[in-house]
Amino acid sequence: MQKIKLGILREEKVPPEKRVPFTPLQCSDLMRAYPGLEILVQHSNMRCYTDAEYASFGLQLTEDLSQCDILLGLKEIPIEKLIAGKKYFIFSHTIKKQPYNKKMLQAMLAKNIQLIDYECLTDKEHNRIIGFGRYAGIVGAYNGILGYGKRYNMFDLKPAHLCRDREEMEEELERVRLPNMKILVTGGGRVANGVIEALGMLKIRKVTPYEFLHCSYREPVYCQLHSKDYYQAKDGSSWSSKDFYTHPEKYVSTFLPYTKECDLLITAHFWDVHAPVLFTKDQMKLPDFHISEIADITCDINGSVPSTLKPSSIAEPFYGYNPLTEQIDIPFNKTSVTIMAVDNLPCELPREASEDFGKELAERVLPSVFGEDKEGIIERATICKSGKLTPHFEYLKDYVSEGAVSK
Repeated sequence: MQKIKLGILREEKVPPEKRVPFTPLQCSDLMRAYPGLEILVQHSNMRCYTDAEYASFGLQLTEDLSQCDILLGLKEIPIEKLIAGKKYFIFSHTIKKQPYNKKMLQAMLAKNIQLIDYECLTDKEHNRIIGFGRYAGIVGAYNGILGYGKRYNMFDLKPAHLCRDREEMEEELERVRLPNMKILVTGGGRVANGVIEALGMLKIRKVTPYEFLHCSYREPVYCQLHSKDYYQAKDGSSWSSKDFYTHPEKYVSTFLPYTKECDLLITAHFWDVHAPVLFTKDQMKLPDFHISEIADITCDINGSVPSTLKPSSIAEPFYGYNPLTEQIDIPFNKTSVTIMAVDNLPCELPREASEDFGKELAERVLPSVFGEDKEGIIERATICKSGKLTPHFEYLKDYVSEGAVSK
């Protein structure tokens, strides 16, 4: 392998991002695995891993990363900090034409930067191969249980971000004794798997959709729903996953019966803006709408969960939604539905989330970075290169042409 310098960027976004792409130990392991690799770390006093921890593993701390070939960060980068001609790995938040990051992408084009978006790193079947979804699910489920305990004054858990680590969070869960409640989980990806992992810590029994709707229990249970369980084709044709994900507008929601049986809804599904909402605001007004709390990990504002009117924060994770007024209310008002909609859940356990992310990045992505990109992993995830949008992302042309930065 030729000599390559890789730089770990300091996160500049506010509120502060504490996660990292690689832990100090992972950086050390990578330099041993790739003898031509040198890793430089930009100074930061905000990371979950300190400068001293990186230094203790022999990493060079520096302010200037201009000598690096590849720069790794997590969140968006201030335009004035971009270095021309470099290769950046970040979550760019541009592929949905997010207006707040348009200028950054315009600047990257002007500076001939190659932008590789973590969110777009996929296998041949276009399945994402890296992300923080697992810990979003774990923490989201934990927050859902925490909120349920607060709403009914049953127990008081320490917030995840105040726990020393995941082990302490699990110790908190061991104290929980849930009533004979019904929990519903939507989705089948890594986020949903994280939710189920957390529910497994509580040893909650899983039941089928039919059992969830038609049976009563003397213990807490949960049910996992996939798209086929709560959507059906308008024309009555049989379920086709391919058709649903290609033409979601041809389907209607059949979720309403679940709202009559569910106590805590934990949403971990992917939602397309063309797909129907799970349920409507009017349906939330019905007297038999039984859901008292929604842990909305998807956090699509005015999306599939109509009561998610705004994101919440790690410091204040809950707010109420009053179905009658359709307005935000105090979090645990008994006439309102409690909403948990934190949009940066993995930040509550930043060290563990970073370790998980770095492991996937090292195993599933770096071989394509340092060797041949035989499977097209990097190519598919490259949004722009050499001053141009790549073919996969030419649909962003109108997005970046408006008020473009001149070269």
